[in-house]
Amino acid sequence: MAAAVSVAATPVPSTIAGPADLVEFVDWSMVECLNESANHTHANALKKAYREDDELYLESDTDEQLLLYIPFNQVVKLHSVMIKAPADEGPKTVRLFANRQNMGFSNVGDFPPNDVITLTPEHLKGKPVLLKYVKFQNVRSVTVFIEDNQSGGEVTKLQRISLIGSTVETTNMSELKKINNENQ
Repeated sequence: MAAAVSVAATPVPSTIAGPADLVEFVDWSMVECLNESANHTHANALKKAYREDDELYLESDTDEQLLLYIPFNQVVKLHSVMIKAPADEGPKTVRLFANRQNMGFSNVGDFPPNDVITLTPEHLKGKPVLLKYVKFQNVRSVTVFIEDNQSGGEVTKLQRISLIGSTVETTNMSELKKINNENQ
C-alpha cells in the first residue's frame, strides 16, 4: 500500500531565478513616457491586462520619438526585450539606458546607451531581442529611447513591450524597521 504524500502550498516568491517577464517588478507610480499621445499611453503597451489587447497601443504624439522611463521596485538583470508593433509604424532604432533618471529629449544624446538595437519587422512580431547582458546586471530602472520607426513616418506605435530578465536578491529598504537606541 502506497503512503499518501502531503504537499504544502508554497507562497509565490518575490524574486525569480531565470529569465521571465519583469512586469510584476515595475514601480508603476514612477513610470513616465515623454511624447505619448493622451489617448494612447504607455499603460497600453506595458501593463499586463492592457497589452494583451491588440486594439490598445502606445502612440507617439508630435513626432516619431518616444522616451520611456521604467523603474523597478527591486534590482533586476535584463536579458532581452520583446516588442510587438505594426510592421510599418513600429520602432526601428531603440537605445536602452540602465539606471539613468531624468532624461529628456534635450539630453538623451549626452549619455552613451548601454545597448542599441535595430529592429526589423520580424522582431516586431514579439520575438525576443537579446541585450548586452553584462551591461544590464544591477538595474534599478531602464530608459527606452525610441529614435525612429520602420517607415520614417511621424507616428510610432507599440502594442506591447516586455522586459525579460531576473531579479537580484537584495535588501528591501522599505521593509527595514527603525531601531530604538534608548536601551543602549
